[in-house]
Amino acid sequence: MHVELILVRHALPVRERGVNGAAADPGLAVEGREQSDLLARWLCAEGIDVIVSSPARRARQTAEPLADALQLPVEVADGLREFDTGAQEYVPVEELRAANDPRWQALERGEFYGCVDPAGFRSRVLDAADGIVAAHPGATVAAFTHAGVVNVCAGQLLGVARDIWLEPGYTSITRIAAARDGKRWIRTVNETPHLHPAYLRLVREAAAGGE
Repeated sequence: MHVELILVRHALPVRERGVNGAAADPGLAVEGREQSDLLARWLCAEGIDVIVSSPARRARQTAEPLADALQLPVEVADGLREFDTGAQEYVPVEELRAANDPRWQALERGEFYGCVDPAGFRSRVLDAADGIVAAHPGATVAAFTHAGVVNVCAGQLLGVARDIWLEPGYTSITRIAAARDGKRWIRTVNETPHLHPAYLRLVREAAAGGE
């Protein structure tokens, strides 16, 4: 019996700067809420037993539609935080790319930006993943988290040396199977079937039929 760990990157957030020196903790943009709703529709049939989330607001808000649909609580896992937690400004990666921001340049080089201890971040993330697996034997767990966390978890199993090697899509799904003997393997990386135009069309047709 093994654990199915479904890593979900959060949906599209807004840009935010913390007030009076406080850390930024943005919520979702309107488009991000739509992405979260579509994700919930898609995952409802997956037999999910447990929902966990990073404490970041954008991750928790992404988890909410699925939690509501399945009537499950959202467990907060502090180890699923992103590497830039505590920064006073949050800028979506698309805006960093468009501005050729130094933070984007670091990501392009496969590096974290800011005052980050790469080894410490990797250790914290992998310990969190191991803790989730150990706490929920035999369960299917949806874990709502961040791009850096997905890079670490998937990259470690695939033997990727770079810290940042993948740009997971918003609400993308990366599946990891974890056996009781400690073995881990990747099932899929960066799935976004719930955002495919054909699925969007089916959702709209179903909604129109219910009117």
